Amino acid sequence: MSVVETVIQSNLKQILETIHLIARECGRTTAPRLVAVSKTKPSNLILECYQAGQKHFGENYVQELEEKGAELRDLQDIKWHYIGQMQSNKISKICAVPNLYCIETLDNEKHAQLLEKEMNKRGLKVKVLIQVNTSDEEQKGGLQPNEAKELGKFVDEQCAHLEFSGFMTIGSVAGSSMTPNPDFEKLREVRDDFAKEVGRGVEGFELSMGMSDDFRDSNSTRKYKYSSGEQNIWTKIA
Repeated sequence: MSVVETVIQSNLKQILETIHLIARECGRTTAPRLVAVSKTKPSNLILECYQAGQKHFGENYVQELEEKGAELRDLQDIKWHYIGQMQSNKISKICAVPNLYCIETLDNEKHAQLLEKEMNKRGLKVKVLIQVNTSDEEQKGGLQPNEAKELGKFVDEQCAHLEFSGFMTIGSVAGSSMTPNPDFEKLREVRDDFAKEVGRGVEGFELSMGMSDDFRDSNSTRKYKYSSGEQNIWTKIA
């Protein structure tokens, strides 16, 4: 019996094929990870993507993350990324989501301590990325590079139930059309400097720095981004 591929599964397949093709052209042995941004999308569309092989999904809003996490809790290898603004009064709810995989927007020590407390209560660990404001835009969240490195050290040394995994940025619109992208260059520098300061290899730390608009850039621009060490790409489910 043949299985009919849905439109969203076809779109996903094309995106993944393009990611793997450009990664190979860049000489990468592994392709960046696609995090499908599923905010405002119903669970049935997420399930379609999951059935097509997509496992990583990003949510901006805590209530949606809670609802979808509960509805899809039986999918034991689904991996939820929280990519919204952190709020102290919502941290316990985030930590209670089944199959929570990564929090990509950590930007202060208080929230790190609250996350540590909640994950400790549950006897679980969660990956965290430190958000860096690489474009110095006031409306954007995230820390300055030196502050981000210090928070990374705090999490790495003081938070046993948080797995410090690297750095994330939401770069400027202007930077997206530039090669090299100054935001991506700065984030890579933060990662490289951090690895040197703690005496570990850069391969142990992820970079999350690609958005939907970045994916739609020209092949030459995308090749630069993929060769710069990027490991997470965000793109919206459509």
